[in-house]
Amino acid sequence: MKKLLVVFTAIALAAFARGAFAQVTIEITESNRDATPIAVAPFAREGTGFPAEDIADIVSNDLARSGQFLPIPRTDMLSRPSQESEVFFRDWRSINAKYLLIGRESMNGPQFRVDYELFNVATQKKVFSGYEAGPVGDARMMAHRLADEIYEHLTGVPGAFATKLLYISVARVPGGNDYSRLTMSDSDGARPVVLLETKEPLLAPTWSPDAKHIAYVSFETGRPAIYRQELATGRREQLTNFKGLNGAPSWSPDGKSMAMTLSKDGNPDIYVMDLATKQLTQITRHYAIDTEPTWMPDGQSLLFTSDRGGKPQIYRYDMRTGKTDRVTHEGSYNARARVSQDGRSVVMVHQQDGRFQIAVLDLVTKRLIPLTSTQLDESPSIAPNGSMVLYATKDAGRGILAAVAVDGDAKFKLPAREGDVREPAWSPYISR
Repeated sequence: MKKLLVVFTAIALAAFARGAFAQVTIEITESNRDATPIAVAPFAREGTGFPAEDIADIVSNDLARSGQFLPIPRTDMLSRPSQESEVFFRDWRSINAKYLLIGRESMNGPQFRVDYELFNVATQKKVFSGYEAGPVGDARMMAHRLADEIYEHLTGVPGAFATKLLYISVARVPGGNDYSRLTMSDSDGARPVVLLETKEPLLAPTWSPDAKHIAYVSFETGRPAIYRQELATGRREQLTNFKGLNGAPSWSPDGKSMAMTLSKDGNPDIYVMDLATKQLTQITRHYAIDTEPTWMPDGQSLLFTSDRGGKPQIYRYDMRTGKTDRVTHEGSYNARARVSQDGRSVVMVHQQDGRFQIAVLDLVTKRLIPLTSTQLDESPSIAPNGSMVLYATKDAGRGILAAVAVDGDAKFKLPAREGDVREPAWSPYISR
C-alpha cells in the first residue's frame, strides 16, 4: 500500500516538528534603493507568560521584506522608548529614521495584547496608534497584522504579511524513496505545517478564495488526480479520476467553480467544474495543448497557456462570448499566467535569451517587463496586494522559493533547510 498521511491542521505542528526540511527561512538579497528608514524599537513587557516571539522583530522583518522600508538595526538605536513621554526625537533624527514605532505587550490570563504608536520623526507628531489582541498562541499572526497596519497606513496599500504560503517540499532519500510534502506556512516561512505526505508526486497547490480550502494534484492512485482539502479538518475529496491528464486546478473568484486541464477526451483542454454538482463544462476544443487556466478577477474570463500558435503563449477565453484572444506576443515562450487582484497585471514565466524568467505584463499598456534574471524560474504566485511575486527557482542546484517586488526593486529568497521546495502559492487575505 502506498504511504499517504493526511495531517489535520490542529495537530500538525506537534506531529511534524521533526519535519525540519519543510521550514523555509528569509534571506533578503536586494532592497529598494528608495526604501523608507523606520525604527522599530523593542516592545516593553510587564508581567509573565509572554510568547517566545519577539513581536517588534517580526514587524521589522516584515517591513524589510516588502522592500518599501529599511528598518534601522537595534544596535544603532540611542534609546528604546515604549511610551510617548520617553520619545526624544533628536535620538531618531541623528540616525536618519523617518518613522518610529514603539509598543507595549501585556498579558491578561491567556490573552495577549500589543499596544503600539507610530511617530513621524521629522514633524515630531504621532501618525496613529492601535492595538492587536488575542490568544497568546496567535502572537505571531498578531505581529503580522500589526505590520500590515503600518504598511497600509504609510503606503496606502493593504499589507499582505498576515497571509499564508503553500508549497511542495521534496525530501531526497537514498534508494529513490523520496517523500513529497504539501506544506503551509506563514508568509515569512515560519510555522510550517505539513498538510499531506506521500511517496508519490504532488503538484499545483492552490487556494480557495476564502482561504479555507486548498486544491492540488496528487499521484497517490497511480495517476494524476485533483483533490480538494478543508484546512480546518483535513477532510479531503477527490474531484477527478479520469484517464490521462488531470491537472492545474484553479478556483473561480466566487469559489463555486474550478477550472482545470483534462485530457479525458484525448487532448488536453480546459474544463470548468461546478463544485456543487461536479458537472463539467468543456471550455476549449483545440488540437493544441491547452493548460494552466487562471481566472480573471471578474470571473467572466480565463487566461490559459496554449501552443496553438506553434509556441506556448497566453490566451484569454471570454465566458460570455466564447471568444478566444491571444494575450502575449513578445517572446517565443510565455506560460503559467497569474493575475493581480485588480486585473491589470499578469505575471508569467517568460523565455528571454534562453533563460526562463518571471515577467509582468501590463494588460493596459501591453508593456512586458522581466522581473528576474536567473536561469530557470517557474510557478509565479502574486501576493494578494499585488506588491510581490513568489516563485520557484534554483540555487546551488537546489530548488528554492524566491520573491521579487513587482517593480523589481526588492528581492528575497526562502531556502529550505534541507531538500527542495517548489510550486508556491500565496494565499488570499485571511479573515480573522
